[in-house]
Amino acid sequence: MPEITERVRSLISQLPDHVELVAAAKGRTTREVQEAIDAGVETVGENFIKEARAARETLDSPFKCHFIGRLRAHDVRTSNLALFDMVQSVDSVELAVRIDEKLATPGRTMPVLIEVNSGREPQKLGVWPEDAEELVRQVATLSHVRIAGLMTMGPLMAAREAYRPCFAETYKLFIRLRDLGIPGVSMDILSMGTSDSYEIAIEEGSTMVRLGTTLFGPR
Repeated sequence: MPEITERVRSLISQLPDHVELVAAAKGRTTREVQEAIDAGVETVGENFIKEARAARETLDSPFKCHFIGRLRAHDVRTSNLALFDMVQSVDSVELAVRIDEKLATPGRTMPVLIEVNSGREPQKLGVWPEDAEELVRQVATLSHVRIAGLMTMGPLMAAREAYRPCFAETYKLFIRLRDLGIPGVSMDILSMGTSDSYEIAIEEGSTMVRLGTTLFGPR
């Protein structure tokens, strides 16, 4: 599948230096993911524990693994958390506390991103922007969870330009929270932008993009 290699190399050459690429591997074979890593991908984003475990057990090259999907309470186990270098989708105190508790015994700290529902869509996960500061302050008190920034999905739009207001608002929130200097909060990462929106996201301040179709092609 040389087209994956070509897509990855082309994309990496185009991204600004300050923007980190996460290969969104949902539904992709380990062979496809291995090719992306061989082409230069350093971080793989997984939506499912089963696929993350398969990647860890199968892939030859070292890589960072981020959980980018919905993390259900019953999946928050010490053995599952060991698969990941970051959890990008923390949207409640309850989830953060469960992660904190499971990491207490191994004495490990997990970097997390607070997921913001920038489109204020009631059917989707994520804290609404106006409630984000309170959540950040509560999660920041935990011993084994470290907030490294924010993540947003943004609503599915017909036109790329329509994403801009949501990304712009999330960036303003990111800067405001960073400037508050909350202890235990670094606010270094703003993860926003997928294959249909990453260019707008970068223009609006994203420091991390999660790309699937752009790298791997259609499923």
